[in-house]
Amino acid sequence: MRKIAQELGVQAMSLYNHVTNKDDILDGIVDMVVAEIELPELKIDWKTAMRKRAISAHGVLLRHPWAAIAMMSRVNVGAAMLRYIDATLGCLREAGFSFETADHAWNAIDNHIYGFTLQELNFPFEPGEYAQQAKNFISYIPPEKYPYMNRLARYVIEGRYDGLHDFEFGLDLILDGLERLRERQRGEK
Repeated sequence: MRKIAQELGVQAMSLYNHVTNKDDILDGIVDMVVAEIELPELKIDWKTAMRKRAISAHGVLLRHPWAAIAMMSRVNVGAAMLRYIDATLGCLREAGFSFETADHAWNAIDNHIYGFTLQELNFPFEPGEYAQQAKNFISYIPPEKYPYMNRLARYVIEGRYDGLHDFEFGLDLILDGLERLRERQRGEK
């Protein structure tokens, strides 16, 4: 709080006229980040809306690398977070998912967003470096011992595979699975 007050040119104690503690400040900052995420639209089909939402969230979290952990590790009841959750549930409910299934769906999608984003943020290479890194490591994965890894590395080296669309691939698998679940539940009614 002292550092924040110093940056603002005020006394630390004066901050407590506006916030209870530093967690309030972090919650407010997280809410500002959430406000950048595109909300799912009800006027388009649910899969497109949720796909756009997920890609938007992934991009926002890549721009704010600290935010994924902050969002996962606290309960945030800020206005932007509540709008985000309500719009997400609304999109899924309007598509025909039960509340229970909508909650499962939302969590599955968000688990993919957070997990993939954290992995991407912490991976030691940039996508443009994959081919060179594969060349550097190819001697450690001889084809007679690791035939499948060696072949994948060669695909990367040859420019036939770059891994740049893995986020969307996983997301589409989740959305397609949810669509099958939704159709099955509709058939049971």
